[in-house]
Amino acid sequence: MTEKTRSPEYRLAQGALSGLRQDLFHDAFAYRPLAPSRGDGPLVRRLPGERIRTLAVWLPHAVVLFTAFCTLLLAGASGDGDFGSLLFGLVPAGAVAMTLIRPVGAWWVSLVSTPFVGVLGGSWGDWPWTPAGFLSHFAVMVVVALRTRPRTAGWMWLITAGYAVFSDTVFNHGYSSNTPAMLFTSAVALLVVSMFLTRREAKQEVAAQQTVTAVERDRRTLLEERTTIARELHDVVAHHMSVVAIQAEAAPYRVENPPEELERAFATIRENAVAALTELRRILGVVRAEDYEAPDAPQPMLSDLDNLIANVRDAGLETEKTVTGAVRELPQGVELSAYRIIQEALSNALRHAPGSTARIELSYVLGGLGLRVVNTAPQGLVRPSPGAGHGITGMRERVTMLNGEMTAEPTEEGGYEVTAFIPVAATPAQELS
Repeated sequence: MTEKTRSPEYRLAQGALSGLRQDLFHDAFAYRPLAPSRGDGPLVRRLPGERIRTLAVWLPHAVVLFTAFCTLLLAGASGDGDFGSLLFGLVPAGAVAMTLIRPVGAWWVSLVSTPFVGVLGGSWGDWPWTPAGFLSHFAVMVVVALRTRPRTAGWMWLITAGYAVFSDTVFNHGYSSNTPAMLFTSAVALLVVSMFLTRREAKQEVAAQQTVTAVERDRRTLLEERTTIARELHDVVAHHMSVVAIQAEAAPYRVENPPEELERAFATIRENAVAALTELRRILGVVRAEDYEAPDAPQPMLSDLDNLIANVRDAGLETEKTVTGAVRELPQGVELSAYRIIQEALSNALRHAPGSTARIELSYVLGGLGLRVVNTAPQGLVRPSPGAGHGITGMRERVTMLNGEMTAEPTEEGGYEVTAFIPVAATPAQELS
């Protein structure tokens, strides 16, 4: 009979037996020591003193060993008090302690030793568990359930119930049975443990999913910012390529009787410029969104900063500008990126620090352009407006694209500061001067 022709009931039973074999039979006595608890857990963090918090990670081990000690005391108190009662109290106590290193094996030891402890332990008041055996088997099931999975707890309870019913039916000769008490208390405890494990696993899955989602969101934000930068720089690059193509086409007409080699050279330059411009537009078409519309006006430059400052002043952000160094014309990509960084920094100040003031500092140096935008702490009763969190990412991308450096951090006075340096290669005229 093939797998496809087997009934769903058969496959369900086969899966259940496979789970039983994996949970309680496969490597049942494998060495699995209980690791210390987390030192940053919610309970440990509330404890006073560093030494107490260091020792608190061993609290689960101490609880298990204390339960084993109580089992040993209960065996001595419920028996005849002789050496035999104490000796057979060591078996259930050892099963409890064994859960620290071999949890599933400890459950088998507790279950298999139950009839021997009941007969030879000297306590005939209850069957099939002596008082010490009852506490031991209950504690072992709870600890093993905490250390494994909810499915294992279900299998342990079912096998325990089967053993108890069989023992009451075959071996009980008029003694009072504590099977109902064992099955009820263990069922409640194992149900609580299973709910705890399921909730903890769900929280871990949610936390892992949130981490993955945050990473994907940051990656998507980064790609969106890079796409935006590519769109803006398209106009700058396309302008230069168009100028090269036009000048290469017009150059032969400015020379009287130009050599044939010169005409071919200019024709090759024009063809390459047109091909590069076509390829640039094709690549931009790949990254352009469906609803993207090319701007009608040219891209802004640093010469347009006064208009930007006037706009933010009208919006309520008092802004001043300071320029140091010899002002010169920079590459259009540098000026566009510097303008966008300043624009985003001022927008952040408007959103997150209402009522503050801002200051823009531009430094023209031989090696490039330095800029600094700093705003004071928010003033007044207007609440800050939350943003999408993309501004800093976009600014960093612009600076990184130009091999620059940037920092963005709060100030000691409660404001915020954005600094950046964009290197610019010196022109031959600047090097000579």
